Amino acid sequence: MIKILVVDDSAFMRKVVTDLVTDFPDMEVVGTARNGKYALQWLETNQTDMILMDVEMPVMNGIEALTKIKQAYAVPVIMLSSLSTKEITIEALALGAADFVEKPLNLMSINQEWVADFSEKIRSIYQKNRGTDYEHSSVINAFKQSAVSDKKLPTKIDALVIGASTGGPRALLKVIQQLPPRLQIPVFIVQHMPKGFTASFAQRLDAETRVTVKEVTDQMVIENCVYLCPGDYHMTIKNNLLQLNQQPKLHGTRPAVDYLFSSAASRYRQNLVAVLLTGMGRDGAAGMKDIKNYDGYTIAQDKESSVVFGMPRYAIEQNVVDEVLSLDKIAKKIRDIVR
Repeated sequence: MIKILVVDDSAFMRKVVTDLVTDFPDMEVVGTARNGKYALQWLETNQTDMILMDVEMPVMNGIEALTKIKQAYAVPVIMLSSLSTKEITIEALALGAADFVEKPLNLMSINQEWVADFSEKIRSIYQKNRGTDYEHSSVINAFKQSAVSDKKLPTKIDALVIGASTGGPRALLKVIQQLPPRLQIPVFIVQHMPKGFTASFAQRLDAETRVTVKEVTDQMVIENCVYLCPGDYHMTIKNNLLQLNQQPKLHGTRPAVDYLFSSAASRYRQNLVAVLLTGMGRDGAAGMKDIKNYDGYTIAQDKESSVVFGMPRYAIEQNVVDEVLSLDKIAKKIRDIVR
């Protein structure tokens, strides 16, 4: 049973979240608090597996509480966010929040897709924290023995594509901070994130790194900088343009990594490198297969440095990954690639 502490200044929101969690057969709410101060007091004498915490609260807000919790406890924190607090939410992810969920607009009629994503996010992060986020397989173990295939990086690289989901914002910040001010190739990123939040995330990446980071608009001309796909749109590459569309969700998400990876494969062929970072689900593996078919090169983040090992694990199991690396080694490799 996953034990959860719910922290929100709204009594109604605490009840909504508590009722949702209680409906999941493998979870229970073991405590509630109306702000960060009371949450810290509760933690002094109680234990929990997960904290669901509001971003904006009186007395002690989510950012202050998160900072203190991360200093004293190993428990993962998922932020409960709204579009009005998107900048603070991005700050929370940078400070170590495992992920965030956008609060439903209509609390009286919550979409079942939202509920399913919410429960899966809790389970995935809990399992990672417990060290049980995947079963050993022969393919995974083979990479444990030798974390690189016989294939070498292309001698000529024309573009880099990156896909990420749960835990991705912090991982991407670490990777992008390593980049030099002037890139020799474009870098395209799909991060699973709701509409509105990606603009704040792109601004954060641009402000905290030496490289130019842009949230993509439809028909944007490709230059040598970093491009982030906006929430609620799929992003594809055609000739020298970035195109956005609202085709149906893929793997339950829009944007989807597969759309970017597959279109980049047909555009850049053997001169493409793809990196699949932390995240839950199966997005990215099909796109990596297309990249492999064009003789491009593929890299996946390892289990130990992933917040959730779902997406990298699935790609490894599909035999579409050339190299498995820690986040630190990925950052170094990307820095070398883009120079």
